[in-house]
Amino acid sequence: MLLYMSTSPALQVTTPLHSVSVAGAVVREDGRVLAIRRADNGTWEPPGGVLELTETVEDGVRREIYEETGIKVSVERLTGVYKNVTRGIVALVFRCHPEGGAEQLSDESTAVDWLTPAEVADRMGEVYAVRMLDALRGDAAPSIRTHDGRHLLGEPAAS
Repeated sequence: MLLYMSTSPALQVTTPLHSVSVAGAVVREDGRVLAIRRADNGTWEPPGGVLELTETVEDGVRREIYEETGIKVSVERLTGVYKNVTRGIVALVFRCHPEGGAEQLSDESTAVDWLTPAEVADRMGEVYAVRMLDALRGDAAPSIRTHDGRHLLGEPAAS
């Protein structure tokens, strides 16, 4: 978690800050979505990572997807905002369309695959599966959800 220490003598407290991450729900014509198996913990997730200070949100999404999968994308729309209250991370997830490239592994991924919605629900933990499934919904309204890193908060648990 990032921390901010005030320089004001009256405010000598440490205030937690949020970090911002971006991820892409890359959807092919056949409805399959791009996913990676992370090298550090073996979990299946949408490709993404920390947004750099000097880049636009869309550039960050394109960069992260390409770095982790070798796939070039166009960014279509924001599909969800997800806050991890345990780690102080706000994740912005965008529906994307593949534009080229070829699947490849990276230092961050041990597998890259195109999953069906059923495979997403099977392979991914709740907080990552919901991001992909939200992106597959037909409506244009982004979801706003809060979680603790494992489970959605304030919503019925997924079965």
